[in-house]
Amino acid sequence: MKVHQIPFDKTNIYSELITDYLNESKDLVSSISSFPNFQSLINLSNPKSNQFSQKNRDNLIKHFKEQYFDINISKNVKKNIELLSENNTVTITTGHQLSLMTGPLYFIYKIVSVIKLSALLNKKNKNKNHVPVFWMATEDHDFEEIKSFHFNDKNIIWDQPKSGAVGEISLENLECLKLFIEDELGVSKTSNFIKHTIEETYLSKKNLSDATFHLVNILFSEYGLLVLDANSIKLKKSMIPFFEKELQNHECKKQVDLQTENLKGIYGKKFKPQVNPREINLFYISNGNRSRILKSKKGYELSDSDKTFTKDSILKELRKYPDRFSPNVLMRPLYQEVILPNIAYIGGAGEISYWLQLKGFFESQNITFPALIVRNSALLISSKISKKMNKYNINHIDLFNDKNSFIKNKISEISNINIDLQFLKDKLESQFKYLEKIAKKTDSTFEGAVKAQKSKQFKGIDKLEKRLLKAQKRKYIGHLEQMELIYDNLFPENILQERKKNYFDLYMKFGYNFIPDLIKNFNPLNKEFTVFKF
Repeated sequence: MKVHQIPFDKTNIYSELITDYLNESKDLVSSISSFPNFQSLINLSNPKSNQFSQKNRDNLIKHFKEQYFDINISKNVKKNIELLSENNTVTITTGHQLSLMTGPLYFIYKIVSVIKLSALLNKKNKNKNHVPVFWMATEDHDFEEIKSFHFNDKNIIWDQPKSGAVGEISLENLECLKLFIEDELGVSKTSNFIKHTIEETYLSKKNLSDATFHLVNILFSEYGLLVLDANSIKLKKSMIPFFEKELQNHECKKQVDLQTENLKGIYGKKFKPQVNPREINLFYISNGNRSRILKSKKGYELSDSDKTFTKDSILKELRKYPDRFSPNVLMRPLYQEVILPNIAYIGGAGEISYWLQLKGFFESQNITFPALIVRNSALLISSKISKKMNKYNINHIDLFNDKNSFIKNKISEISNINIDLQFLKDKLESQFKYLEKIAKKTDSTFEGAVKAQKSKQFKGIDKLEKRLLKAQKRKYIGHLEQMELIYDNLFPENILQERKKNYFDLYMKFGYNFIPDLIKNFNPLNKEFTVFKF
């Protein structure tokens, strides 16, 4: 495969907030521990190692050994579990929902990013051990987001109405994967691997958490990736004092609101909080349901249950059954940083956006805030599409526009006519400024007439521009069809390819080598979008 790297800021795929973060804007210094680079990550290692107690290390190791008890553990996974006992071992973490068959491709990109960064840091900083961790979102309850995956342009859907923590979903009714094996997979080395993987995971394990754990282990165990299911009484005991404070003091909401107001002060109305905190950012898990905990006049109640608690009874419940208490999207990062010796979190733009709301909350809890790193992204271009791009003089950066802008720009280029009539608006603007000065010296009716005429003229230019573009599209209909084919192949439904395609679809084409190729060419500290041509 040929590889090209495009700087993130040339792709136009991120919000202003994330673009500023990648460009290390001074406005965001108060929202982070430090901007991520090798030296800042090395600097974070000692404070985190010192804060993370040996008791927590021992607890974490016991949990991992229990998780990996009944599987054929790789030597690198075994080594990394043992390394956690050492005070100079830290982790690099990413996480995701339990998407069926890994779901969209960026599930894989996240994991590759933590594996690559851990390997780079192990070479760069010999005084520390860096262990990659994948956090399974087993307590999440949004089944709609994880129930399908795309293969051969078909959407494979698991119809299973379910509420509560998705990790506990039974796999008894997985007809969609049985049919998938029968209808979509032929007979080949790659298809046999996929069949075997499904049989070893979804068709033989008891629940979605167990299946996802084994699936990720099959794909990444050789790289020493530790897969963590944190829905555990052993681990949640560490969170009892933090959950107690959340129930009584609501510190998460206070601090996140302050950080959010700070970001609004910088970005104004353009800043839309990724997540809004609740008064209590905890759920209660019982009988397969995951219910929000709400403050009530008498103490506490659940969002979709008649169950109530007094202050004393809910604290007693927490101390006795900490596994019944589940952090929401804003409390989960704190849970992660309490139970792991973690120095960096790698996530997508949306995740990094809400992490940027959390620095003050972490400080209020005396927990070290990790470095935040935007995961790697990639675009996969086949030789067939690449040839078409060359024929129509389309470069990689041309593609990173919405479809209408891409088509308009290329049609304008091909026809040697400037379809963008903004220059006419600019001329009119200066002429109407002169008229507006005159209008202010006369009566208000003339001023209104000038404004109305200006609006009419601008709308007229917009209509002419659309008609001009439409005419050129008709003239170059062959070019138009080919450009639409190129764009739709690389940005299906006008979204990034990585949000649509599935790993196993690509495994059919590339086989085993796909993940090693990603690891070879990704580097999350380089802030680059990777283009693969195959």
